[in-house]
Amino acid sequence: MEAIATSPTGTLDGPAAGLTGSTTTLPPEHPTDERPSPDNSVWALAHAPESAGTARRITRDALGAWGLDEDTTDQALIVVSELVTNAVEHALPPIALHLGRPAPGEVLHIEVDDGGPAARNSTRTTSRAPDEHGRGHAIIAVLATAHGHRPGDHGTTYWADL
Repeated sequence: MEAIATSPTGTLDGPAAGLTGSTTTLPPEHPTDERPSPDNSVWALAHAPESAGTARRITRDALGAWGLDEDTTDQALIVVSELVTNAVEHALPPIALHLGRPAPGEVLHIEVDDGGPAARNSTRTTSRAPDEHGRGHAIIAVLATAHGHRPGDHGTTYWADL
């Protein structure tokens, strides 16, 4: 299957070249005091290890189109990689990447939705030594001005602001 992607301007682009995954993305769950920005872009990702690289390419392209600086882009690439990798290794599909286009002086908002916790970790995670994983949340905590997660009707959303 191909993924449906929206452009950095929020318009529907149709199937994104080179992306695979679900063609339907469940809407993110937002607390009643939050609303999605009209400048949010959403990409469905395959539930596969390659999706971290795909998410980095999407993020680099979107942030470049939005004119964000190199430091913010570099930090966003690390955060996106960690969030997507965690979704692939520890959660069920579907996976969706959300990037909120910041207005000048505002924070970049990143979200990754997943289908909720998997009954067991992926074979990739369980085949590695304990010191080779488990630092993602600490890395995000250092880079993000705020981060967290919220449960939804269809899984969990992990988010970070830069």
